[in-house]
Amino acid sequence: MLNFSKTKILSIYLIFLLVSIFSLSNFFDSNKFFFEKKVNLGLDLQGGSYLLLEVDSSSLEKKRLQSKVIPLKKKLNENSIKFNNFVIDEKSIKFNLKTNDIDKFVAFFENKNKNENEINTYLDRYNSFELDHKIENGRVNIYLSKYGIIGIRTAAVEQSIEIVRRRIDEIGTKEPSILKRGNNRILVELPGIKDPERIKELLGKTAELSFRLVTDDTGEFGREKFLVQASNEEIYVSKRIILSGENLVDAQPRYDNLNNEPIVAFSLDRLGSQRFGRATSKNIGKRIAIILDNEAISAPVIRDSITGGNGTISGNFTFQTATDLALLLRSGALPTPLTIVEERTVGPDLGKDSIEAGVFSLIVGFILVIIFMIFKYKRFGLIANFSLISNLLMLVGILTLLEATLTLPGIAGIILTVGMAVDANVLIFERIKEELNKENSNIQAFDLGFKRSIVTILDANITTLIASIILFIFGSGPIKGFAVTLSIGLVTTLFSAYFISRHLTSIIVFKNREKKITI
Repeated sequence: MLNFSKTKILSIYLIFLLVSIFSLSNFFDSNKFFFEKKVNLGLDLQGGSYLLLEVDSSSLEKKRLQSKVIPLKKKLNENSIKFNNFVIDEKSIKFNLKTNDIDKFVAFFENKNKNENEINTYLDRYNSFELDHKIENGRVNIYLSKYGIIGIRTAAVEQSIEIVRRRIDEIGTKEPSILKRGNNRILVELPGIKDPERIKELLGKTAELSFRLVTDDTGEFGREKFLVQASNEEIYVSKRIILSGENLVDAQPRYDNLNNEPIVAFSLDRLGSQRFGRATSKNIGKRIAIILDNEAISAPVIRDSITGGNGTISGNFTFQTATDLALLLRSGALPTPLTIVEERTVGPDLGKDSIEAGVFSLIVGFILVIIFMIFKYKRFGLIANFSLISNLLMLVGILTLLEATLTLPGIAGIILTVGMAVDANVLIFERIKEELNKENSNIQAFDLGFKRSIVTILDANITTLIASIILFIFGSGPIKGFAVTLSIGLVTTLFSAYFISRHLTSIIVFKNREKKITI
């Protein structure tokens, strides 16, 4: 246990130096230091915004039912099922059937074969159909099943989380926390955010984009009235959507070369390019309205066919509003609007106080530990203290490499790591004491002490590591911060105790092999 080859010694201290040196970037200006990564501070340490968003999926449930109407009518006709009094309301589809057609309807409606039943999908996850039905006196009532509603709501929340993450990432916020809360809520924590109002505005927009023709004719699709933001002009727009935001692949803010005004330049995918090209070539001289979240941004005249898949959006933008619009278009449309149900702001002063309190407690605890170890174990206490310092340097170095987020519970995890590291050294030295009292030789006593204590140290640290991993998997926010620092701290504790402390101890033992060593 006490014999170290030169290669092993070199490897130990090379690992220590390579890992611990990255911790130094947290104490210097990143512009003046060779390594620019730093440990990120969480919301509770550097301040920022806390938002709780609610997803309203009721409109999606209605749209889902409406999407079933055309395929349902088609299926009824294919099976020669006559129906009448067809009605669609907010939560159901209703129609009448003749008695002899009811069995045929039930047969295809409750068919579990996905390839044959495009209307009522069988949900394997819930062992249920997406739709339920009731038949009373030949009147059929179709509505979303319990699990169909759950599926829609779950998908809406998951999609919303992804869109929110894209929008926040586009702004450049470091280490945001975006988590699902309950069945229909999303928690957003933004450390160090300087413009929470802009974030709220970006998250509050659905960003549903469409291109529609301006028309005076009601036509087969109908029309609706809009007020153009750019000119305050009232226009009538066809309900038929020529192109939607789903076909956009990129959007960037630009300046118009002609009048030097901010615009949004966009590019389309292959299918969108084809559709837009056909629509613009057929309607040269007509106006096309650009609708965003049910508001008309502008309604320019189509001067020429647009076949390249590239276009621009203008509308009296500032460069900031053009940038935000481009960001919204790139990130995609939310499936449903988000409502802010709770908002909190943590000031940087409060975070500064938390940092100072955490660092102060760490320093005080560290100093007390150092004094105790020197008093208790003399020169071996110095070795334990060096091992402790190396442990902390490696811990901070790994956190820096990972660009991990440090929270107040994370600082508590570091303090606990100090305790675990001290415990490891105490176990080793107390075991060595026992072996020395048995009148073993110095080398034998120290060798047996390390051998027999390492099992206990491994058992204690691995058990704690398992607990911290569970906290990381099932916890959230600050709990994860605590779990991360504690997990890394346990690994560095084992390394410093088993390698660094053991090697330094072996130097003293071999130098004093002929003398009686006391601890």
